[in-house]
Amino acid sequence: MDSSYDVVIAGGGPVGALLALALGESPLSLLHVDSAEAGTGTRAGIGTGAGAERPIALSHGSRLLLDRYGVFRRIHNTPILTIHVSQRGGFGRTLMRADDYALPALGYVAAYSAIRAAMAGESKSAPLIGRVTAWSDAPAGLSVSLQLPDAGHREVQTRLLVLADGGASEMRASSPPKGAASAGVSRIRDYAQSALVAQVQAEKPHRNTAYERFTPQGPLALLPNDEGYAMVWCTRAEEALELREMGDRAFLDRLGARFGARLGKFVACSKRQSFPLALRYLTAGTAPRVIAIGNAAQTLHPVGGQGMNLGLRDAWELAASILKRLSVLDQPDFSAGFMAQRSADRRAEISLTDSLVRVFSHPDRLVGAARGAALMAIDTLPRARRLLAAAMMYGLRSGR
Repeated sequence: MDSSYDVVIAGGGPVGALLALALGESPLSLLHVDSAEAGTGTRAGIGTGAGAERPIALSHGSRLLLDRYGVFRRIHNTPILTIHVSQRGGFGRTLMRADDYALPALGYVAAYSAIRAAMAGESKSAPLIGRVTAWSDAPAGLSVSLQLPDAGHREVQTRLLVLADGGASEMRASSPPKGAASAGVSRIRDYAQSALVAQVQAEKPHRNTAYERFTPQGPLALLPNDEGYAMVWCTRAEEALELREMGDRAFLDRLGARFGARLGKFVACSKRQSFPLALRYLTAGTAPRVIAIGNAAQTLHPVGGQGMNLGLRDAWELAASILKRLSVLDQPDFSAGFMAQRSADRRAEISLTDSLVRVFSHPDRLVGAARGAALMAIDTLPRARRLLAAAMMYGLRSGR
């Protein structure tokens, strides 16, 4: 193991792995660190960067990125041909179809573990199992502290540290810049909701349709896959706990009452897990030579399934910036410039998901009527529907 690298990547999930793949053919010396816990693939979560079997909706744009490195062909997935958006207890609905955009699919449903495995299958070298615990300025660059399972504590030097390790990056640098935390993540909105995740089966086949059903308690998503539907049910924290613990038949009846009869009765479900939801995003306190991407930079509500797709765009944009500016990776304006470059896409996705949660969870009837009118307008106005579909599939690719 060397003691000095051009780039150190902390995080073994798909976002960090995509960055490592994109930089793999460059002349840079690269150290990719994957925490031992993440490497086991046993954790589970929504919007936290954790979770071996949680469902992921990869957008068409993400497929294009993954295709560049031969990854997508390795991912077992179910195509989404239609997206059906509606609200419970109100009129209006929107349909988006892949055929409308001459695409093979609008997105693809895959297990988090399948995406991780596909990334590992394309990588020419396995990441170092360990954890980045701290970093500080040093005369030769940035000094990064590693905790390794077999070798204990190690220090390495790097020109650039990339944090792609989700919630683990709430840590602070050993010597943060004066007046600023080096990787501060602020919880700016607690939704008072939890996401309940399970596999469910219904009487009617999914026909490659994904459903997003907005309710006063929170959005309910059903994503098609081989076993029926991957369910992500966002509701009040106390109800999520009750739903997690109740018997299967009682749970399926509650799900049917909340979703409606469009798919017939729900007939089976797997064990359920629940996770608290909040919106968090990186503050302006990033240190020079430290860049956060993916869930280390922003944690979104799972409505619309945009978190992973935004993180993959982060990784792709960062790889392109690094390869264009190899000589200035350790300069303050490199990290600041990248953050500015990504700000439009990040702000747009944060605003979109946060607005959807707040507006579609509002109980007022007049607001409900306005929601229905908006859904009908999107459904009947092709330009509005195209703009929404483009935002979900590609994001706002500033500077690209």
